[in-house]
Amino acid sequence: MSAGRWLALGAFTGVAAVAAALVSQHVFGMEPCPWCVLQRVIFLALSLACLLGLVWRSPLGRRVAALLGLALAGSGIAAAWWQHTVASASASCNLTLADRIVGAMKLDSLLPDVFSARASCMDAAVDLFGLRYELWSLGLFVLLALVLLRVAARPGR
Repeated sequence: MSAGRWLALGAFTGVAAVAAALVSQHVFGMEPCPWCVLQRVIFLALSLACLLGLVWRSPLGRRVAALLGLALAGSGIAAAWWQHTVASASASCNLTLADRIVGAMKLDSLLPDVFSARASCMDAAVDLFGLRYELWSLGLFVLLALVLLRVAARPGR
């Protein structure tokens, strides 16, 4: 598959992940914690990085976009892992790094239905098909990192 198709897949996947989270929230009542919301932001930023690579069609542009996406995927992996190992055992997520980042971006006041944290990390720890929700997110970030690593290694193909 060409680098452009991989980037398109990455852009679509990030948006689809946020769409799935919104369906989980608004249809099934799975309210997000600050770490969940931060991962939504990272998925959307990763999609934008992939779109940058699609627009900036040169091998350099695609490599830059893929490396930016890799950094974002790494951030997502770290956020999901932190949520799973530390934050989900905490009754309060107030003033955590995730809460401060999302608050500083003012996204929670601009689009509260998408970016407003409405649950504690402990309350947001739910399973989806027997696997914790943040582990699904972690797996998706890992897959996106692998895709972007492939694009970074071969941006012209």
